[in-house]
Order: sequence, then structure tokens, then C-alpha cells
Amino acid sequence: MTEQIDRARTFHSLHVKGNPIVLYNAWDPGSAKIVEKAGAKAIATGSWPVAAAFGYADGEKIPLELALGNIKRIVAAVDLPVTMDLEGGYGTDPETVARTVTLAVQAGAIGFNFEDQVVGGTGLYDIAVQVKRIEAAAAAVKASGVPAFLNARTDIFLKAKPDTHDRALLDQAIERAHAYEKAGANGFFAPGLGDEGLIEALCKAIALPVNIIALAHVPPRQRLAELGVARISHGPVPYRQMAEWLEAKARLAISG
Repeated sequence: MTEQIDRARTFHSLHVKGNPIVLYNAWDPGSAKIVEKAGAKAIATGSWPVAAAFGYADGEKIPLELALGNIKRIVAAVDLPVTMDLEGGYGTDPETVARTVTLAVQAGAIGFNFEDQVVGGTGLYDIAVQVKRIEAAAAAVKASGVPAFLNARTDIFLKAKPDTHDRALLDQAIERAHAYEKAGANGFFAPGLGDEGLIEALCKAIALPVNIIALAHVPPRQRLAELGVARISHGPVPYRQMAEWLEAKARLAISG
């Protein structure tokens, strides 16, 4: 466990506003080793690519046991901190969330994403409900003895088209960020947000390190750093690009 604790502490230290850690998301031990070879400082999985790699749809469709087994193999394959996408914790009630977090840490994860959308339902959990869930996750982390990094994700911006992102949505996100921080979160994940002004305002308004996904409408890495972002992830993009390449090569080979 000492090595896992050290990796968790290292992972925390890599979140610096203005000097973001870049996580090029992997999905299995092979892809993780490739990303490690490329010079990564940590490995992160994404729920969509992990599910797709095993033939499942996203949204907690892949059995938790399979996802945890995958994390164990990734942790064994690389010499880097490994953070896991836990989606919504595979349950609604805080007790289930705590159990899922405990299992993830036991599998070797030193951090995890935890989202506030209702997986399999609609909309987001009310702040008060999500706070209870985050508190349960944070308590499970503390009980484990491993200082795992709890990256609290809000789906506010993913559920709205980029051209509708405005100050009103940002204020909602900031309210959630403050509440999640008090509940024990270590980071705030705002996937889908790409407007420079809103990203900068978010980074200035909250103490938590901000995580942004590098999507097509999002500013480049250097600009995100200037805006105060502390973590840049790539989500499902690497897997999708790989899948497109593989399909194109397969079609060429098959068609002659």
C-alpha cells in the first residue's frame, strides 16, 4: 500500500493551476503502456472507451467487476499513478457509492472521476443529494488509508450546446464546485466547457483545480494553461481516433 499512497500523493501534486497535467486517456493495459512510453506522468481511464473496448455501451453498462479487473491489470502494467472513471459510482445511494470507491482503491486506483448526472436517468442530482454522495466517497477514501484524488464532475455543460454556455450556467457550476469542495472533492471537472472567458472565470472563482476535456471547440493546451486550468484530459477522443484508423485500415485490407 505504501507505493499506492506515494502514487496518490504524486498525483495530487501534479494538479497545478497554470501548469496542467495532461491525461491522454487509455482503456486497457496495452494502451496504458503506450501512453506511459509517450512520457505521461499519470494514466487515466475514460468510461466510454473502457466500455467500448469490452463491447459495452457507456453509462455503467460494463459490469463493475470487469471494470475493476481492468484497472488492476493497468496498475500492474505501468509504473505511474492510475485514476479511474467511476461514472456515477454504480449506484444512487451514498452507501453504494462508498462501496464502489472502496473497491476502486482496493483495485489500485489512486483517484477517480465521479459525476453528478443521473446515470440511466435524466438531468443532474440536486446539489444536496450529490453532496451526500461525495461525502460518502470522501469518507471511503479516508477509511482506505490511500489519499485518492476525488475529481467531482458536473455535467452542466455537456447537457447544453456550447453556443448556449453563458454566465448563468457558469454560476450554477460554481455553486456546485463550492458545495463539492466542502463535501471533500479534490478537483472539479467541467467537461464540455470550451469558452475561454468562462473557463478563466471558473478557474478564478474556485479553489479546486479545474479539469477540462480537450475537445474540438476547446482552446489548445497552452491557452488552457494561461486560463488557469490544472488538468487536461482527452476523454473518449483517443479511442475514437484509434477506432476510425483501425476501421479504415481494415476496410482497405479487406477490399484489397
